[in-house]
Amino acid sequence: MAGYVYIVTNQKKGTLYIGVTSDLARRIYEHREGLMPGFTSKYGCARLVWYEEHLQIGSAIQREKSLKRWYRQWKLDLIERMNPDWRDLYEELW
Repeated sequence: MAGYVYIVTNQKKGTLYIGVTSDLARRIYEHREGLMPGFTSKYGCARLVWYEEHLQIGSAIQREKSLKRWYRQWKLDLIERMNPDWRDLYEELW
């Protein structure tokens, strides 16, 4: 089964949340609608600014754990390489 690692935020260079899922569109929809209580709903992290697809969910989980240990600046640089304007990529999933 494929998997995705993703980063959502509340604003450009704001609070970052890194997650993993097998269904990116569904999971981002849940973040946007505040359907899951917790960190992302508390801080308003609903804008998809970066994601990466993996062929196996296990490798996506491993990548998520690795990214969570990165320095904040490295995460910002990663986002800006893919999405320099910090656009919400959710609409591009369709």
